[in-house]
Amino acid sequence: MKYLTQIRYGFLPFLLCSVYLLQPVQCSASEALWKAASVSVVITPEENLWMAGYGGRTAPADGKIHDLWMKVLVIEARDGHRGVIVSTDTLGIPQSIYNNVCAALKEKYKLERSQIMLNSSHTHCGPVLRGALHDIYPLTPEHIKQIETYSTKLEQQLVDAVGKAIKELEPATLWTGTGLTSFAVNRRNNVEAEVPGLRKAHDLKGPVDHSVPVLAVKDKEGQLKTLVFGYACHNTTLGIQKWCGDYAGFAQYDLEAMFPGVTAMFYMGCGADQNPLPRRTQELAESYGSRLAHAVADTVRLPMVELDPELKTEIEITDIKLGDAPTKADLEKIAAGNPKSYVTRWGTRLLKELNDGKTFITSYPFPVQVWLLGKTQLWITIGGEVVVDYSLGMKKEFGPNTWVAGYCNDVMAYTPSLRVLEEDVPPRKSSRWGYEGNTSMMVYGLPANRWSDEIEDKIVESARRQVEKIRHGKQAPASLK
Repeated sequence: MKYLTQIRYGFLPFLLCSVYLLQPVQCSASEALWKAASVSVVITPEENLWMAGYGGRTAPADGKIHDLWMKVLVIEARDGHRGVIVSTDTLGIPQSIYNNVCAALKEKYKLERSQIMLNSSHTHCGPVLRGALHDIYPLTPEHIKQIETYSTKLEQQLVDAVGKAIKELEPATLWTGTGLTSFAVNRRNNVEAEVPGLRKAHDLKGPVDHSVPVLAVKDKEGQLKTLVFGYACHNTTLGIQKWCGDYAGFAQYDLEAMFPGVTAMFYMGCGADQNPLPRRTQELAESYGSRLAHAVADTVRLPMVELDPELKTEIEITDIKLGDAPTKADLEKIAAGNPKSYVTRWGTRLLKELNDGKTFITSYPFPVQVWLLGKTQLWITIGGEVVVDYSLGMKKEFGPNTWVAGYCNDVMAYTPSLRVLEEDVPPRKSSRWGYEGNTSMMVYGLPANRWSDEIEDKIVESARRQVEKIRHGKQAPASLK
């Protein structure tokens, strides 16, 4: 199925702006029936750990531009149903941290997995976490021990922050709006060096999503307390050896300076095939952060739509098949390559597992989550590094009041659409193609080069089931929970 690619991309921003510039529903602050509270925690590593994201790094971090943050927003609807939104300056939350946090929050606060939304900003200037990206770098046992210690602390910080936010819940109103900013460029369809000229000529190619979804939380006096905002673009402006939230980090710092006392929280949209271009300087990262922050600020200053104090939450963990595993002969050839290459480390590890009698996994438990805030605001989250087709397609299918976040709950690999999968199978028509859909799994350590062709259908079908249940009360099969 390729319905996600059969849409008119230029139509979307106009439609979104038209919907979100409607006058808000009027009600007095005393009638606020939501409850909300946010908590911020510094998560900058105290040691110079290895940094996640770029395979060419040869050493751990050596300082910081600014602190990394984890921020938690807990919202509670009129009926007491709660939702936990977490933003983190990390490349991606891996499965082990997600599972451990969900288990702890259920035990301590009776929160179900569907009520927990863990977002990663995908900064490439954050730390390597437990069980993720270990083949990329020449990690020693001491490095792995440091990563484990940091990851365990991060889990506890997250659970503690949720507990603190729950204790501080107070009456609130929730509002939505959408802004626009345009620094994201489809990296598969545009050569980086040509982007400045293509911008001037208005000739950039490929699908993009320049929308900036905004969730604003106000207290009972109408004072702004928390801003949650998203954008679909890789956090890859910088490749330095210093801790930094990249453009998303600068945007959060800028918003908190513009609105003193407000907590600003970023979530990554479906930006796996989108880059901030041009890039590679701190000045550009600061500029993109400023542009994103001003898009959010402009949205907040315009009339927004108030959400009724209603919250519905669903999630499915669906097995999605991997493509064919490499053969022993394939792995022997790969393992004989350059020992400094992450591809060689990947092949060497898999070959050892095969020789030790281990069996490779053939599918992966993949998270797709759907929330309904108020009566109309859908928020869909998808695991992995999600390409833009999913956002554009789901907004078209489920309506403009739909947000789609990638990099949520478990970042285990790239999440290509069928279009990208097919483009990345050799022989490729473009030299820009080949990574997201065909070889990127090696970075994450999975025993395959690609997903099977069922991935798009599985994700979209899961979202459809959950949207149907949330909107119309139809029960999804229990086996999918």
